[in-house]
Amino acid sequence: MPVYALGAVEPEIHPDAYVHPDAVVIGRVRVDAHASVWPTAVLRGDDGAIRIGARTSVQDGTIVHATAEHDTVIGAECVVGHNAHLEGCVVEDRCLIGSGSVVLHRVVVRSGALVGANAVVPNGTEVPARAMALGVPAALRLDAVPQGEFDAAVQLYVERAARYRAEQRLVPP
Repeated sequence: MPVYALGAVEPEIHPDAYVHPDAVVIGRVRVDAHASVWPTAVLRGDDGAIRIGARTSVQDGTIVHATAEHDTVIGAECVVGHNAHLEGCVVEDRCLIGSGSVVLHRVVVRSGALVGANAVVPNGTEVPARAMALGVPAALRLDAVPQGEFDAAVQLYVERAARYRAEQRLVPP
């Protein structure tokens, strides 16, 4: 897997995390235990830091970046869908960030919230706990996410990562 230091700064990847060989991790990035980073995801910690919490999946094609002023922190037990873009934001624990969504600078997504597929959450927005952020720009639906709504998806990706770690192999041409 392409994991790159940037100067003296090296990514920290927990030994129980899974990073697919076609994902790219650069610089000030930390990936916690049982988290997973899937093919073509890019985590680029060149200006600021990136943290991926335990049991969180960062799915295929997702871009995670930070700015010099704003780190990007994704909490524990989150699901970040395919082709999402997160930059300079905080996603608290047990959230779902939908496929193709964009979560911008200074956004805070509170625990248990959902950012819908293809939504754009503008700079400085706070998505309250258990709310949905839907549309472009994202509008909020308060208290719309049932407690534990993403538990099955989190567990699925923890199990999937374990399977890939054990069974994945490159097939020669």
